[in-house]
Amino acid sequence: MLVTLSRVCSVLFLTAGLGVAAAATAASTDWPQRPIQIIVPFQAGSATDLITRQLGVALGKELGQSVVVENRPGAAAAIGSTAAARAKPDGYTLLMSGPASMVTNALMMPNLSYDPESFEKIALVAQTPNVLLSSPAMPFKTLEEMVAYAKANPGKLSYASFGTGTTSHLAGELLKQQAGIDLLHVPYKGAGEAIPALLGGQVSMYFDTIMTALPQVNTGALNALAISTGERSDMAPDIPTVAEQGYPGFDIAPWYGLVAPGGTPPEVIEKVSAAVQKIVKDDDFQAQLAKTGAEILPADRAAFDALIAAERPRTQALIEQAGVKPN
Repeated sequence: MLVTLSRVCSVLFLTAGLGVAAAATAASTDWPQRPIQIIVPFQAGSATDLITRQLGVALGKELGQSVVVENRPGAAAAIGSTAAARAKPDGYTLLMSGPASMVTNALMMPNLSYDPESFEKIALVAQTPNVLLSSPAMPFKTLEEMVAYAKANPGKLSYASFGTGTTSHLAGELLKQQAGIDLLHVPYKGAGEAIPALLGGQVSMYFDTIMTALPQVNTGALNALAISTGERSDMAPDIPTVAEQGYPGFDIAPWYGLVAPGGTPPEVIEKVSAAVQKIVKDDDFQAQLAKTGAEILPADRAAFDALIAAERPRTQALIEQAGVKPN
């Protein structure tokens, strides 16, 4: 009798398990049935925010559901990234990640509250150059003049970034190291805080993404000293790179890629990935992003994996070369 009951219980448990699996498969097949949230780990108005909102509109049309962007800035993208990593892996919470979320935080924060490798990569979207900005009130108009002034006045200049460990921060530290100058790093949550600080004279310079930097440059509110990437931007061809102004090899740019919490159903990942790949190939979407200075990246997941694999050792070397200490 005991053996019979044991067999019956085993069959019931197996049947229940198959039922749950079937229900999960059906749910992922029918996904999405309600709005999708994309977490942006930077402030509203930042480059990450603007790119995500543009993608969100197109993604909503492609998937037949609205896409809601939620800004959770702070701690160099760690706050928003942690929230995404801990979200239910059902495809309804995604993260617009970047170098800080996926690479740098793990190198800079020994007690990081999430594992970047736990995320399911969906698709790359774009990258943007950073622009070194300064106030017209500063006693220099070019990168060369800034370096000369910094050497003559050690400790007097500072630079803002959109968070410790971000490309904005690392660009400043690398410039300090290569130029042999002393600059004080002042981290902010994003352009919404850093640009007013620069305009108000609280900091001397700021490495900002091109899409939020150019409006300030075009109105004459701020000066552009250099572009952080290895080549000039088509959006601002008159701004020289740091590399061509005496610092060969200087090449740092933030990129943007969509990821999901670990354990998100493969069917959902593939569905979103296919939709993003279709969107970034659309001429209208490319033209829309180009107006902001963003450059489309190969969107497939294999390219995402390759980028991360190349980024880790490069960022580690950059941190060591610049002498940046973990938090």
